[in-house]
Amino acid sequence: MKHEALAKQAVALVKPSIDVLFEQTNRKELHIVIVDPRLKPWECEFEDAILYQESICTSGHWEHPFDDFARNKAEQAWRDAQANIVVQTRHPSSLREGDLPFYGSFVYGNIVVACSGVEQWFDMLISGWIALAIEQLMIHERQTG
Repeated sequence: MKHEALAKQAVALVKPSIDVLFEQTNRKELHIVIVDPRLKPWECEFEDAILYQESICTSGHWEHPFDDFARNKAEQAWRDAQANIVVQTRHPSSLREGDLPFYGSFVYGNIVVACSGVEQWFDMLISGWIALAIEQLMIHERQTG
């Protein structure tokens, strides 16, 4: 299975959990960005490293540009090879002009996922679900394919 299809499958797999989580969140809109784990910052521009993106927007419009926010979080995590909560809370000297001051990314091995739209701790939770799902689906694919 191609990486993009696998990323899409991972998002679909966790969507029921996202729907349940939406019962507790401040809004019901979310943008998800998944970075291609095969690409590194020294090999390409960030925009070329985005593997898959998906929006969940029940209201029909964004209250804020959550798609831009999610891409910003993903770029921070991809650039630093760690969830952006680490840089923001422990190493803020590494932040660059234009970096979003909210966390919400998750890095698992070489998989970077970032979300924006709900509380930042829930953005990070959803990003983690998706990152873990991608890796485990890939393992399954390799074992059975």
